[in-house]
Amino acid sequence: MKRGDCQKRVLIVDDEADIRELLDLTMVRMGLVADCAANLAEARRFLETNRYQLCLTDMRLPDGEGLSLVRHIGETWPELPVAVITAHGSAENAVAALKSGAFDYLSKPVSLDQLRALVKTAVGLPTPSAITSASMAADPDQAFALIGSSPAMEEVRGLIERVARSQAPVHIQGESGSGKEMAARQIHRLSARSGGPFVPVNCGAIPENLMESEFFGYRKGAFTGADQDRDGFFQVAQGGTLFLDEVADLPPAMQVKLLRVIQEKKLRKVGSPTEDGIDVRILSATHQNLRALVEQGRFRQDLYFRLNVIELRMPSLRECGDDVLLLADRILQRLARETQSALPILSPMARSALVAYPFPGNVRELENILERAMALRAGDAIDVADLNLAPVSVTFPTEEAGEVVGQSLQDYLDHVERQALLEALNKTRFNRTAAAKLLGVTFRSLRYRMERLGLND
Repeated sequence: MKRGDCQKRVLIVDDEADIRELLDLTMVRMGLVADCAANLAEARRFLETNRYQLCLTDMRLPDGEGLSLVRHIGETWPELPVAVITAHGSAENAVAALKSGAFDYLSKPVSLDQLRALVKTAVGLPTPSAITSASMAADPDQAFALIGSSPAMEEVRGLIERVARSQAPVHIQGESGSGKEMAARQIHRLSARSGGPFVPVNCGAIPENLMESEFFGYRKGAFTGADQDRDGFFQVAQGGTLFLDEVADLPPAMQVKLLRVIQEKKLRKVGSPTEDGIDVRILSATHQNLRALVEQGRFRQDLYFRLNVIELRMPSLRECGDDVLLLADRILQRLARETQSALPILSPMARSALVAYPFPGNVRELENILERAMALRAGDAIDVADLNLAPVSVTFPTEEAGEVVGQSLQDYLDHVERQALLEALNKTRFNRTAAAKLLGVTFRSLRYRMERLGLND
C-alpha cells in the first residue's frame, strides 16, 4: 500500500518553495498527505494520477493563472474544493476567485489558524447525495418552502446544492415571504458547516448605537453597563453560518466595519486591544433591490460586491404555477401534526382558487391563510369560503399614453395571464397539451385558467 492511501490528500500549488514547505508541514501535522506542485503543468499531472480532498493554489503561477486551475478542476472534478491564495489586501482577486468557483481564499501572509479552519471545513465536505439525505432525514419539513416541480423551483434547488459546497458569500434576493431564510438554512444544512451554528440576524431590528457591540461583542468595562465579556453574532456563529437578513438596512458606518471583517476575516471586540480570527460563512438577503441602492448611493458598492459573489433569486409564489398546491398540502400536514388534529382536505374549488390567487405575501401568506382556514372550517374539508381570499388593490400603469390608471392587482394579473396564455396557444396552434407544457402548468390548470379568463369561447 502506498504512503497515504488511507489518508486524505491535499494538492498544494505554489511557485515559492518556502510557502510550499509551510503548507506541506501544516498538512502533515493535521494528519493529511500533501503533494506539492510548483506550476500548473505539475498540478495537472498530479490531478490525473491521484485523488484529492482539497487543492490549495496560488493566484499567480509561472505558467499561468491559478484561476485557470480553479476552472479546470470545476469542469473536470466538480467534487474537489479549491482554495486560492491571494496577495495581501487584494479584494478583487478574492472575489474573482470565488466567482470562478473557488471554495474559499486565503490572503498572504497565510494565517495558520485560518488555514487550519479552512482545511478542516473543506476535507469534511460530504457528497451531495449524503447531505441531501441527511438533511431531509433530520427534518423533512424544514425545506418545505423549496418543494415543487416548476422550472423556477428546480433552478433554485439546483443552485442551492451547488453553492452549499462553497464558502463564497451568497446574496438571496426575493419578495417578502418568498422563503429567503428557508433557502439560507438549506444552504447551511447542505454544507460542511451543517454541524456548526446557523445564526440569523435581522439587520433592520438592531438600534444603530448597539450594532457594533451586537455584531462584534465587547469586553468587560468597554462602556457603561458592560459588566462582563460578551460574544457578538460573529463569535456565536464561529464555525458555522451568519445570515444577515434585510442587509440593506445596515447604516453606512456599520457597512464599513462589516466590509473590513469580511475581507480580513478578523474582528476586534469593543474595548479589546487585540483582534480575533473568525471562521464564519456570510449569507445575506433583502427584499429590496441592492444594486439599485448602490446606484443611489445608499449602499456601499465594495460591500455589495463582497456580499453578492453569488446571487440566488427566490421566485415569488406567482411564478411557481401549480407548486402552490404541493406547498398547501405540505403545510396542512404540518399544521395537523402540530395541533394533533385530523388532516383536512382542500375542496376542488379551494384548490382552483389557490392556484388563481396572486399571493402578494408569497409562502408566508399561504401559511397564514391555511392556518386560519384550518381553525375556522366548519367540516372536514376546507372550501373557498374558508380561505377568505380578500381582494388586493394596487395601482399599476396601463398602456394609455402617459397616464397612470388605478387597477386591482387581480385585474392586472388577469391581463398578463391572458396575454401569456394566448401567446402560448398561438405558438402551439391552439394545442392545449403543448401549450400547458410550454407554460409549465398541468393541462387541468390550463383548462381552468382558460375558463376563468373567458378564453374557451
